[in-house]
Amino acid sequence: MRTRRMSLTEDLVALTCRPVEDFGPLQDVTYHSDDDYDTMVEGLLEAHHAGEDAWLFAFGSLIWKPECEYLEERCGIASGWHRSFCFRIQRHRGTQEFPGLMMSLDRGGQCKGVLFRLSGRTLREQLGKLCRREITVKPANTIPRWITVVTAGNSLRAIAFVMNRQASSYVGKLHHREIANTLANACGHWGSGAEYLFHTVRNLEERGIHDRYLWQLQRLVAERIAAEHHSL
Repeated sequence: MRTRRMSLTEDLVALTCRPVEDFGPLQDVTYHSDDDYDTMVEGLLEAHHAGEDAWLFAFGSLIWKPECEYLEERCGIASGWHRSFCFRIQRHRGTQEFPGLMMSLDRGGQCKGVLFRLSGRTLREQLGKLCRREITVKPANTIPRWITVVTAGNSLRAIAFVMNRQASSYVGKLHHREIANTLANACGHWGSGAEYLFHTVRNLEERGIHDRYLWQLQRLVAERIAAEHHSL
């Protein structure tokens, strides 16, 4: 499939990545326990028929780094939700000195993403891994819930990790240039915000999904990186 040429390139992304030491869990932050994760998984399973396969709706890094086993992949549209860089992070792709921004599903609009079908036989284990990957601090930045996704003209239920607007890290709707400036500069031990954006946009485009919000951001981030490094 022919894709559009991105302004944000691997060479530009490389300029934003640098070694960052991870000092471990943040101080004065409460993290979820194994019991907490088990409770999350049980809550999801209670609303699902035992033994049946389940769908996972991926809109960001889960597309290009699912870290779970799946039986099938297809595209789908979730109405009532949209992609948004709407919460700050001080670890992973940011630091306490220079916090980054992370993307979630926030209320309103619609989002075209990728559906993964998870086997009912290993669903409990898969959900446990996913919850531990997507959720760390209390109160949770993102929360798992069942949403409706339309694919090939049919509606189905899928699990999605959506924004918790009650989280202290939630920043709401920011101006595109503020987001771009943060993504062009923030970096943590997992990599930079620009790297995260690059992989997400590229993998969406490869699947024929064009997100105008992310497309504008990748252009602004590319311009910001080029301008900053041209002046060095």
